[in-house]
Amino acid sequence: MRFSRIQLENWRNFSVVDAPLQNRVFIVGANASGKSNFLDVFRFLRDIVTPGGGFQDSVNRRGGVSIMRNLAARYPRTNITIDVELSEGESVIWRYRLEFNQDNRSRPILQEEKIWHQGTLLLSRPDDEDRSDEARLSQTYLEQTFANRQFRDITDFFRSVSYSHVVPQLVRDPERSIGRQADPYGGDFLEQIANENERTQKTRLGRIQKTLKIAVPQLSGLELYRDKKGV
Repeated sequence: MRFSRIQLENWRNFSVVDAPLQNRVFIVGANASGKSNFLDVFRFLRDIVTPGGGFQDSVNRRGGVSIMRNLAARYPRTNITIDVELSEGESVIWRYRLEFNQDNRSRPILQEEKIWHQGTLLLSRPDDEDRSDEARLSQTYLEQTFANRQFRDITDFFRSVSYSHVVPQLVRDPERSIGRQADPYGGDFLEQIANENERTQKTRLGRIQKTLKIAVPQLSGLELYRDKKGV
């Protein structure tokens, strides 16, 4: 399964986005043009369904709705909207739509959550129960195990999203890896390589070496060794 389309409204520095996505996508742009903000949508969806995370935490970690919302947003269209399609092959299997804003105490609150499976609407919020108890709108159904059984494939897929922006200076710092797991900036990058079985490790290092030789023809080999300290 993969993301095949994404639509955004009032997300960060984007007023409106409607972009089809292929198996591999290259995002090119000048500094401060919004590349990282665009990628952060996928991290946001992952954070919603990550254990210990959730909708509230994901918004608050990014500074709240006011910080996340596009500065050009004007009433009545001030909601932040994320709408993604998930496909297998050429067929759209799932569609997930999330629309949110904040209440008068600046707390994130859902305005809309919808899920389609092969074109059939499975979930539409807010429903009658949400309207009678607005505290329910502080959480998505997607993050709630008791509520997401019908569409848990989406939860599992979002949870599988990973983000890597390896910084060489951090990779070379042995102290950086202590106590870290899946550090997006590469603090435990070498540790991840070392923990792979030997066959997988050699295969992946071979691919990296082959790619690097295009830029550095003098490169003769790429291997991983631990020193006496285990670093």
